[in-house]
Amino acid sequence: MDVYFGTDYHSHLGTSRGGMAVWSGNGFNSLIHNIENTQFRAKFESELPKIRGNMGIGCISDTEPQPLTVRSRLGQYAISTVGKINNLYEIADKTFTSRNIHFLETSKGTINPTELVSVIIDQESSFKDGLLKAQELIEGSCSILLLTPQGIYASRDRLGRTPLIVGKKEGSYCVSFESCTFTNLGYSFEYELGPGEIIHLTPDGIEKIAPPRDKMKICAFLWVYYGYPSSTYEGMNVEVMRYRNGAAMAKNDNVEIDMVAGIPDSGTGHAIGYSNQSKVPYGRPFIKYTPTWARSFMPQDQGIRNLVAKMKLMPVPELVADKRLLFCDDSIVRGTQLRETVDLLYKCNASEVHIRSACPPLVFGCKYLNFSTSRSEMDLAARQAIIELEGKEPESFDEYCDPTKEKYNCMVNCISKRLNFSGLKYQNLHDMLDAIGIGKDKICTYCWNGKE
Repeated sequence: MDVYFGTDYHSHLGTSRGGMAVWSGNGFNSLIHNIENTQFRAKFESELPKIRGNMGIGCISDTEPQPLTVRSRLGQYAISTVGKINNLYEIADKTFTSRNIHFLETSKGTINPTELVSVIIDQESSFKDGLLKAQELIEGSCSILLLTPQGIYASRDRLGRTPLIVGKKEGSYCVSFESCTFTNLGYSFEYELGPGEIIHLTPDGIEKIAPPRDKMKICAFLWVYYGYPSSTYEGMNVEVMRYRNGAAMAKNDNVEIDMVAGIPDSGTGHAIGYSNQSKVPYGRPFIKYTPTWARSFMPQDQGIRNLVAKMKLMPVPELVADKRLLFCDDSIVRGTQLRETVDLLYKCNASEVHIRSACPPLVFGCKYLNFSTSRSEMDLAARQAIIELEGKEPESFDEYCDPTKEKYNCMVNCISKRLNFSGLKYQNLHDMLDAIGIGKDKICTYCWNGKE
């Protein structure tokens, strides 16, 4: 039940597949379901009475079906991964030098990245060596959970781009992406893996297999956008960061408005912080319709995503009419959904609609994680504005990433006009990193300035 509920608490991180693998004592009970049109719990609840065992792993994925169960010369195990393997086919081609290696293709003709990781591991002499080899070979990022009959190996990505956190309660250990899974299941924080660190969880405790590395580049979007508000990474809680970040935005603003609001859900914390600092009342001129539009993430098809985004936010006309509104959003990616939201507010007779982005303009697509990546850099609102201003892609984007430069201001004005905002400001990188507060050298800022 801990694996079932703990996995469900990761539902905000994916909408494609959900899976569980539990060691029964003589084999794995493995379940993987499509959760695109229903929630994880509803898909798995009826099968729980059939599952027996006291060790298991689970995963919610936006990409491939997992956890996978494997029988290899290293033994039986189940494996789940999170990350993005940029050199997947290069690694696959190298493994074909062994004549006995093959990969199952998905319906779209692609290789399951988790299966690739299992093949890398199986070619080494031990699970430890295999996990270290995976860290060495993979370009991008990859954190791994590997369940054996003896315990669970947890391997954090080499640069710690995503978190792995250990919880403990009497008689049990767990390891999780999200620390928010702990409290309601009776666990307390025990240990957070460092970048590249590998541990082995057994009934006897935590065995450290490989030490943490010195360099970290954790994803800033964990706090800004996709991390759950009640989770904490590297000692900084997500909701606390968002209050701090919103307050910093308010300190640098002088717009006259009647109400501050957040684009639900991930813009809410930033908006509360802005309101508290500015002393402008916080309100909810939009209410999310949760009975049937409860999921945070959206379907992969962009047309359906836009429709869902439009349908699940319901305006409160009495709080909108003749009001000067300011909305905080976690970020502006394409801007399509935000444009529709703003247009709807104007139809409800809002006098002004100002937008504040909780992070700088997204100029580059993420190379390291699937969570914060765009389908194409050309889809990004900032890129489209730059091309509109330049007539082509510039040789350098540096001036568009620097708020002190005129080109940056022209880009922001262009985005504001294209999306029909009364006014637009982005949080600056310095204040956003200060709000996270774990050391700027530990945080990846690639999508904002192209620097690794």
